[in-house]
Amino acid sequence: MLDAAAAWALRRVEPETAHRLAIAGLSLMPAPSVAPPDPLLATELAGLHLPNPVGLAAGLDKDARALGGLARLGFGFVEAGSVTPRPQAGNPRPRLFRLPEDQAVINRMGFNNAGLEAFAGRLDRRPAGVLVGANLGANKDSEDRAADYVAGLRRLAGKAEWFTINVSSPNTPGLRALQGRDALDDLLGRVAEARPTDGAPVFLKIAPDLTDAEIVEIVGAARAWKLDGLIVSNTTIARPDDLRSARAAEMGGLSGAPLRPLARRALQRVAEAAEGRLALIAAGGIDSGAEALVRIRMGAGAVQLYSALVHHGPGLVRAILSELADRLRAEGFTTISQAVGTLR
Repeated sequence: MLDAAAAWALRRVEPETAHRLAIAGLSLMPAPSVAPPDPLLATELAGLHLPNPVGLAAGLDKDARALGGLARLGFGFVEAGSVTPRPQAGNPRPRLFRLPEDQAVINRMGFNNAGLEAFAGRLDRRPAGVLVGANLGANKDSEDRAADYVAGLRRLAGKAEWFTINVSSPNTPGLRALQGRDALDDLLGRVAEARPTDGAPVFLKIAPDLTDAEIVEIVGAARAWKLDGLIVSNTTIARPDDLRSARAAEMGGLSGAPLRPLARRALQRVAEAAEGRLALIAAGGIDSGAEALVRIRMGAGAVQLYSALVHHGPGLVRAILSELADRLRAEGFTTISQAVGTLR
């Protein structure tokens, strides 16, 4: 009841203010005591031992302020960021918009964050037992964006369980151009040289708006440079014709339920191109255990969500876990890995 009341109240506050209040509240919550996870939901992905396959996508906790509280909601892993080498304010407000009639969000935040040093300090003080990944971005005014990702890898080496190279945000001008093969080869070559020596996996987060040919190129580059996996996908710049909310025309990345068809399509194409040789994390429009299982059966070893929390509240995570476990058992699966890729 407390979770539901808090979510109801936050939905009546200006979106970015509500976001900050939520992070402040979560930062005051202790990390959960260690409890044995449902053995059915425990899984491995790219060498990571996950208590469950439902994670938090980057964007909610940009500065790694609330890691313990987020884990307490039930997430099996938490991706913090995006973090850039230097602090930056991001784009002018307003820059975050709820679309309640569409169960969606539009944001044009622009990688607002406190920078690598603050982020690194919080990872040093994080609660024990919380699996944390660092989503790396580039400063808007950087003359060498590949160098920004390298700086993030080197500064945070040994502090995060995995790293995500985010080249797919639509809110930093020119960033998505790094998904082109020539630019991507340069970036991933430099990332390969800077990879942490502790074996922490490195993922690439891609856009849902890519063509089939672009997806094949990206998968080829990821395999050539021995990345561990892809996160599919970020927000979309597309606007479906059936959006009903008053703010549907706002500029920025669209996430939530309307992203689902695009994210599913991108995951299907990536899974086909990857041929099981890359770990895949699905994101975009995941708001139920049923949808989580669809993405897993399409080829994802784990899923992430964020926007659904805005509309359904923090109790959603445990509801998804419960439904996912029930559906796995009903379909005769005894592990997550058994279900991965069974819809291909």
